[in-house]
Amino acid sequence: MKEAISSPHAPKAIGPYSPVIRADGWVYVSGQVPIDPATGNLVQGDITAQTTQVMKNLKALLEAAGSGFDQVVKTTVYLKSMNDFNAMNEIYGRHFAAAAPARATVEVSRLPKEALVEIDVVALVRK
Repeated sequence: MKEAISSPHAPKAIGPYSPVIRADGWVYVSGQVPIDPATGNLVQGDITAQTTQVMKNLKALLEAAGSGFDQVVKTTVYLKSMNDFNAMNEIYGRHFAAAAPARATVEVSRLPKEALVEIDVVALVRK
C-alpha cells in the first residue's frame, strides 16, 4: 500500500509530487529546500541558515510519516557549491547520532527557488 503524506509544519509541494510517500514500511521524503512553511518563502542567509531550515522540514515530514532521523537509512544532499560542504555537514551531522545514514553529496548548478541546499531521505517507519 502506498500513502501520500504531508505536514502543516513543512512546506507544501511546489509541483506535481508528494512531500512524503509511505509504502511497505518505508518512508520516501522528497527533496526539501529551505522554505519556511509559515511564509512559503525561501529562508534567506548562508548555508548554515538554509541547512537548518531543511533539517526542520525533514524532521516534520519524517514525524508525520511515523519515522524520525534515527530511522533514516539513505540521504542525498545537493549543494549549489561544494565550498559549503563543511558548514552544511556540521548542521546535518547534529541530527544523526550512531549509525549515520548512507549518503551521497553532489554539487549542482541550480536548485529550486535558487536555494543553496536540497536534501532528500529514505527511512524506515518506526515500529
